[in-house]
Amino acid sequence: MSAEFELITRYFTHPAPGAVLGVGDDCALTRVRRGCELAISADMLVEGRHFFRGADARALGHKALAVNLSDMAAMSATPRWATLALALPHVDARWLREFSAGFMALARRYKVDLIGGDTTRGPLNICVQIMGEVPQGKALRRDGARVDDDIWVSGRIGDAALALAALQKKIKLTRTELAACATRLHKPQPRIALGLALRGIASSAIDISDGLLADLGHILERSKRAAEIEFAALPASPLLCRHLDSVVACRALLAGGDDYELCFTAPVRNRARVLAAARRAGVRVTPVGHIKARARGVPPLLVRAPDGTPLRLAGSGGFDHFV
Repeated sequence: MSAEFELITRYFTHPAPGAVLGVGDDCALTRVRRGCELAISADMLVEGRHFFRGADARALGHKALAVNLSDMAAMSATPRWATLALALPHVDARWLREFSAGFMALARRYKVDLIGGDTTRGPLNICVQIMGEVPQGKALRRDGARVDDDIWVSGRIGDAALALAALQKKIKLTRTELAACATRLHKPQPRIALGLALRGIASSAIDISDGLLADLGHILERSKRAAEIEFAALPASPLLCRHLDSVVACRALLAGGDDYELCFTAPVRNRARVLAAARRAGVRVTPVGHIKARARGVPPLLVRAPDGTPLRLAGSGGFDHFV
């Protein structure tokens, strides 16, 4: 057996009861349930770009799958299968064991079968493709926002970006504060239950991976709408609130990446249903603004400060992979 196939067999071959054929052949085989559409997404994590050199392998395994599960949540899709491609600078048995443990623990939690992938030698690069099912015509999409819809955000946002800013020496946190918000950066929790509960209630959705302003902007672009949100309504943790006199913390709240919470819209008449869905999912949700019609000469996204004036924050467009 070659070193590559031995590596795959030892660390990444697991039972795949939800697939017709899993790891071990040229292709995996799956069967989508009757009446469902196949939802597919892929994300790449590159050392030095998406995570620090020497990052904890178990947490990295968790995050590699979590960011893909978050895409499933945003589409109200049930995750079913995943593939994993790894470029490795060298074979490190301890690293592989820990990475696999973190990845598979989350896969088992959401009943996701790892059904294939690839390995090669190169700079550390992790690429996961995830596939799921959603009833035909029921997926939450970015193009469904309507005028007067409420804008909602799940959980709390900004802590992951605050942790990154602290690690980059852009803001000073105590050791306890950094430990608290670093968990949000390294081990995000995908909102699968909420995404499924919002099916038929929300009108559009996206996961917050590049920052609230950037990701809400994608909904506005696809829906051809505008929006107004209230800075004071944004769901920030007590930790982040203690630092809101800092531009770095304000930017983390508005434009920080790596939250992996859901931003979604829903008709005003569905407010009670949204709150009931969130209770069933065990997730807090917060209304932060509303959708408006686009107007010539007016920015498509307005953030109002607590005193009602428009808030301007330089460099708050969100994470850009090519900057």
